[in-house]
Amino acid sequence: MMQAARHDGRAGAPLLLTFHGTGGDEQQFHGFGMELLPGAHVVSPRGEVSEGGALRFFRRKAEGVYDMQDLAQRRDEMARFVAAEITRTGATRVIGLGYSNGANILAATALEHPALFTDMALLHPLIPWTPVPQPGLAGRRVLVTAGERDPICPAPLTRALADYLEAQGVALSQAWHPGGHEIRPEEIEALRSFLA
Repeated sequence: MMQAARHDGRAGAPLLLTFHGTGGDEQQFHGFGMELLPGAHVVSPRGEVSEGGALRFFRRKAEGVYDMQDLAQRRDEMARFVAAEITRTGATRVIGLGYSNGANILAATALEHPALFTDMALLHPLIPWTPVPQPGLAGRRVLVTAGERDPICPAPLTRALADYLEAQGVALSQAWHPGGHEIRPEEIEALRSFLA
């Protein structure tokens, strides 16, 4: 059973799922999620993979090299978890917010199970493969934020993901800053207006 922090919102409210980065935990964005969307159901799962004591959502073989078999298994487990939370809350607007490794499990889950999320905020995502076309993503709202000099999520790969998403018919917004892998104030502003 996946561990998660939960805050139940009012009836009919959106469901916001937050996904932490490597070394974070379920609390990393949980309070921030409640502040971003007052009254919403906020659910923040905890990654179950430990990499030298740092929690992650799936294994990797090296920086930027994913264990694709492990990713596939954990992606499908996450899809079942999200579906159960949708059923539990009865939410019709389902928002995913993920940073770094959290953005990657969110994106990977949506690529395979596109009906789960209506809105996704991918902060510094790294999808180091070319996804197959996914027509089920058409009409979904997606925000991608990134740093021009991010050493972990290289800008060309982020741009390739953004191009892929646009080609699938998503309503795409982007927010870039000149820095690296850190979350900067302009990303938070973009996130607030995306969710407003």
